[in-house]
Amino acid sequence: MLTVLGRVNSSNVMKVLWCLDELGMEYQRIDAGMEHGVVNTPGFLAKNPNGRIPTIEDAGPAGVESLWESNSCMRYLCLKAGGDAGGLYPTAPMARASVDRWLDWQLSTLAPAERDLFWTMVRTPPASRDMAKVRAAVDNSAVCWAIIEDRLGDGRAHLDGAAFTIADIGLGVFARRWFGAEVRVPDMPHFPRVAAWFARIGERPGFQRWVAPKLF
Repeated sequence: MLTVLGRVNSSNVMKVLWCLDELGMEYQRIDAGMEHGVVNTPGFLAKNPNGRIPTIEDAGPAGVESLWESNSCMRYLCLKAGGDAGGLYPTAPMARASVDRWLDWQLSTLAPAERDLFWTMVRTPPASRDMAKVRAAVDNSAVCWAIIEDRLGDGRAHLDGAAFTIADIGLGVFARRWFGAEVRVPDMPHFPRVAAWFARIGERPGFQRWVAPKLF
């Protein structure tokens, strides 16, 4: 059986679990990372030398094989499902490249911009919070979400038009950080199209199961 190694409160693990739910695939999950340890053990490092989560294991031509990097894991799961994976990963070259583009942008641009907002407001005790870092993160994140606000113009329901794709999963997990009550600070910019998109994807069962719970 396909195995996911990673804790459920990791944003990158959430992506993979949500994708699995969308695809209706069976899997088992093993806690790993932070309070669960595991990631620094020789056995885990043999699977993922970065010592990070998620890491997935699945049967391949040479037996059980490992894969890491959350967006690559989602792509693999869609390819395993076949075709366009129920619309999650379109087969037309430009459409697929567009999905990949947003997944790459999430890693290279959005995640670094939001990092200090999440880590300071969720994972740092109030007395130790550097609010200057928070304000900078809000400003940097707002630049990113303004790009998505513009992208969702012309009546787009999702990042690539009418269809929900893994690009919406990848960015949706980080939108949860932006809109979550746990991270709200005064004077955060409002993006009505992004908020409406977030409300739409927030109705999906996979989001409700894995992404909606309280951030910690």
